[in-house]
Amino acid sequence: MDICLRHLLTSLILIGLFSPTTPTINHGSCETSSQCTYIVRVRPPPNFSSDKSPMNLENWYRSLLPPRMATSKPQPPFIYTYREAIFGFAVNLTKDEAEYVKKKDGVLMVYQDELLPLLTTHTPDFLVLRPQGGAWNSLGMGEGSIIGLLDTGIDFKHTSFDDDGMNSPPTQWRGSCNFASVKCNKKLIGARSFFGGEGSEPPVDKIGHGTHTASTAAGRFVEGASVLGSGNGTAAGMAPHSHLAMYQVCTEWGCYGSDILAGMEAAIADGVHIISISLGGRSLPFHEDIIAIGSFSAMKKGIFVSCSAGNSGPTPKSLSNEAPWVLTVGASTMDRQMEAIVKLGNGHLLAGESAYQPSNLASLPLVYELDGTKNVTGRVVACEIQGSEVEIGQTVKDAGGAGMILLGSDDSGHTTFATAHVLPASYVNSPDAAAIRHYINSSNNPTASILFNGTSLGITPAPIVAYFSSRGPSTTSPCILKPDIIGPGVNVIAAWPFKVGPTKVDDQAKIFNSISGTSMSAPHLSGIAAIIRSAHPDWSPAAIKSAIMTTAYVMYDNKKPILDEKLNPAGHFTIGAGHVNPSKVMNPGLVYDIDEQQYISYLCGLGYKDSEVEIITHQKDACKKGRKIAQADLNYPSIAVMASSGKIEVNRTVTNVGDARSSYKIDIEMPKEVKASVSPMELQFTKAKEKKTFTVSLSWDNSKTKHAEGSIKLVSGKAVVRSPIVIF
Repeated sequence: MDICLRHLLTSLILIGLFSPTTPTINHGSCETSSQCTYIVRVRPPPNFSSDKSPMNLENWYRSLLPPRMATSKPQPPFIYTYREAIFGFAVNLTKDEAEYVKKKDGVLMVYQDELLPLLTTHTPDFLVLRPQGGAWNSLGMGEGSIIGLLDTGIDFKHTSFDDDGMNSPPTQWRGSCNFASVKCNKKLIGARSFFGGEGSEPPVDKIGHGTHTASTAAGRFVEGASVLGSGNGTAAGMAPHSHLAMYQVCTEWGCYGSDILAGMEAAIADGVHIISISLGGRSLPFHEDIIAIGSFSAMKKGIFVSCSAGNSGPTPKSLSNEAPWVLTVGASTMDRQMEAIVKLGNGHLLAGESAYQPSNLASLPLVYELDGTKNVTGRVVACEIQGSEVEIGQTVKDAGGAGMILLGSDDSGHTTFATAHVLPASYVNSPDAAAIRHYINSSNNPTASILFNGTSLGITPAPIVAYFSSRGPSTTSPCILKPDIIGPGVNVIAAWPFKVGPTKVDDQAKIFNSISGTSMSAPHLSGIAAIIRSAHPDWSPAAIKSAIMTTAYVMYDNKKPILDEKLNPAGHFTIGAGHVNPSKVMNPGLVYDIDEQQYISYLCGLGYKDSEVEIITHQKDACKKGRKIAQADLNYPSIAVMASSGKIEVNRTVTNVGDARSSYKIDIEMPKEVKASVSPMELQFTKAKEKKTFTVSLSWDNSKTKHAEGSIKLVSGKAVVRSPIVIF
């Protein structure tokens, strides 16, 4: 998700469809007499088989409706009907009618439709992805993989989506792009639009978010890419040879669950390999979470799902997209800075950022805030950030202001944003913002100038966790460590569908913009997952996730830990397994795999009822028939346990995906107040895909130890397989 136009393009949500219909979405007050849109989750009809026609399934759905609707002709009553992501439909009902439907045999749950908000040129170099001599050389560039994005649409004409040199889509691709006004190609192979069931218009991006995320995941090489001349270089997505499919499910107002479900339904049916979701809502039980439900269906089909962790940090327990079958991605900075240095009248220099780099702004009177009572003509205005940075700048410019300083909030720490401003401006971090406020309040005639110093690379330390990146522990499942991973999500330069900044851009096909958020970090990981999938098409989504997590790094080159926005060591509820390391993901040595049945056992162990597990998994009476496991017993590439328990013993099973004959020594590192052991201490493999199990035992004094972090490493001559451990 990306922090607005103040860098908060926030969140979205998904799920599915199979027939276009005519009723429009209705989101009124939902009083007894008025209609609202509901998503109805049902069991499949008796004796259902997957080859039954949509009409047979629609007849079943009709039988669950109130009498006035069950026989409605000629128009069907449904907004959407679903069969891939869920069995069910979206329909307009009164409150009384919704109660009627809830009581029908075969109906599992009725949800009122909800609106969820919307949650780079240098990135490949920062991640050591280079055409010559970098990881792309050995990894490939995502050939043959298809990434489906649920987002705001796409700019069909942008050069990032040209198809020169692209191969044709894989033969299993079943998607479409049938529009008279725009054309797809071998790069952008699918495009569909889902707004209240109306799917006839092309998904043209009028917001920018979808174009940006699509090019971040899999944009082609574009030389001379920059934002108003800043960050100049060759732009490319993480998987520049992967194919793209866009499922437009969001407007500027946000994204409705029924539309998201339709987008996910289509993506599954079309045959994508990766689904990228730069959106998400509040934490919900999994059986009430549309993204969790739809992504479980995707996982069953072998589709990897990458999701934004949310932009609600640095508050603990602020995550979106917590299900263990999705990759939950937090955001971090890169080593690039577009410098806009504020020089105060007292001589102090404060380094801020701006993507707009005009001539230096000479020293001018400095005023605080724009409240309508001050004359700001020809002055520099220091502004607190409430809303869009660009819109704040436009207001200052319209009032006659000559420049602007955006003051980082107390909780934003050292995070700064490089925005395409409409006037000379600088965004300064929280400590420097405090210094500017003090200077204004203590000076009779405060002044400031802004010195634009261009783009600098190699800034240290980097990465640093962005303040907005949502934090764990998970509310829905605390003993599954989330987020899973962090990746670049601050000042990411990627394709944009319309001009930015104060001046017109001549080449509309080569516009780029710098925005931030976990919306930007998730597609980075989607692209990296596509690269892995291209090289290892037989790997499960869990195996791909394991490769990403167990090869991540938690230390800088100087062996110091990755820092958070306050420049303190970042804990695992902030960074998950660490920062993605693409140069290692292709050859992790071992993976922690998880199948559908183990996820079901985990859900049963969480205490979900059979009917609730059926909503998520499509399996009836799953807990009665199967076993239950504790959260910590899920074969996850991390271990999290509550401190109150005082001890834990868990098993983990690894699968050999490296050399057939290999040996791994197991090393466990925990603070001295935690007694830790592992058995056996060495694993010997003699063939590929061989599985081995080991046991981790931890104990501590729960009256004294309230939080402890460590790791377990499986080390061979070629690989280090690291998993974080958290006691909390």
